[in-house]
Amino acid sequence: MIRSFRNGWIPVLLLVILTFVLPEASFAKREGSTKKSEAAQTTQKSTPIQTPQTPQAAQQVAQSSLQCDSQSALLMDGLTGEVLYEQNPRLKIPPASFVKVMTLYLALDAIRGGQLKMDDLVTVSERAWRTQGSKMFIKVGSQVKVEDLLKGIAVASGNDACVALAEHMAGSGEVFVSKMNEKAKLLGMNDSQFKNSDGMPAEGQYTTALDMAILARRYIENHPEALAIHSMIEFEYNGIKQGNRNVLLTKNIGVDGLKTGHIEESGYHLTATAKRESQRMIAVVMGCDKVKKRAPEAQKLLEYGFRNFSTVEAVKKGATFGPVKVRRGKENQVSLTASEDVRVTVGKGKENTVSVIPEFPPSIVAPLKKGQVVAKAIVQNEGKRIKEVGLLASSDVEKTLIPPWPVLVAIIVGLCLVGGVSFWWIRRSKQKY
Repeated sequence: MIRSFRNGWIPVLLLVILTFVLPEASFAKREGSTKKSEAAQTTQKSTPIQTPQTPQAAQQVAQSSLQCDSQSALLMDGLTGEVLYEQNPRLKIPPASFVKVMTLYLALDAIRGGQLKMDDLVTVSERAWRTQGSKMFIKVGSQVKVEDLLKGIAVASGNDACVALAEHMAGSGEVFVSKMNEKAKLLGMNDSQFKNSDGMPAEGQYTTALDMAILARRYIENHPEALAIHSMIEFEYNGIKQGNRNVLLTKNIGVDGLKTGHIEESGYHLTATAKRESQRMIAVVMGCDKVKKRAPEAQKLLEYGFRNFSTVEAVKKGATFGPVKVRRGKENQVSLTASEDVRVTVGKGKENTVSVIPEFPPSIVAPLKKGQVVAKAIVQNEGKRIKEVGLLASSDVEKTLIPPWPVLVAIIVGLCLVGGVSFWWIRRSKQKY
């Protein structure tokens, strides 16, 4: 009887083991494929699609219908970085007071980082006081607030203020200049080299219209508060009132910055930026032969940009996508949010050519952390893929302790089989006795 009992239980035990092992193996296989899929998505995300810097259609239209009376010129969509018009954009020209935008950039970086404060007092050195060119008229040995120096640089284009601020921040003008060039490389200004903080003529100092547009865009993007200073019509210090040389500020066309420049070697420059509704344009003109030309030429570029192009907000950071199914989690689904803003420049009337296509995995395996990249959205323009955006889990999803339903079913079936066989065996044994 004992032998028959053992022989009867062998197939039952094999059946129970198989019901447990097979579903788990199946799940392991599916989880492995899911993880591979997620890994592939991460790899794709780490290699962003490069958007062409100059839309071909924009170039063709612009080059045939627009010409600037300057050595170099460029128009950029300030929100997307798209170049909408260019004329000798990489021509290296002495920057003059364009240099001051970088000086201000480093100062505002330091303020944001806590290394500098608006009400810090800066002692004016003799070197700063003796600096030639346009001045804020600070006196040697006097102490000036950082805030006043920033206004003196942005509005009055004070060379003396630049030198005083550079010396205060870095200990010497030379050290400050090295930081300017480091920042330029980080921003992608590959055709620029700075030799001083104020823009006075210096051998080997140059920039390009393209680099200035890149600088202006990043400067406005990272320090939008700076526009409140750049848009000031005038500034008074120590009883001396000076007007902003950017005359476009008074024309009521949306201009709120940015910087003029002039030295004999390179002519007259202007970087102008304007905002209208949901658009921002940046126009750079360099090397005008007369001061009265730079403002009209920059305005011509700005008007061309606003008339002919639209900036479409394809994806807004935090926008909701999904939900996506979650397996083996305490929640059975999770919503996703966009990781960044995406804007696209298109010709007027072509706003509907921009589309966003989310790509979700069939399901995601818990646990999930809030902010984890689990999917992506593809931004297309006229059917062409131009940008990939990561989609993030909007909340944590903990792993459940309850087994997945195939395993649960296998357990129940196994228990039923064991119970049924046991009942049958006991009943049979009783009948024998």
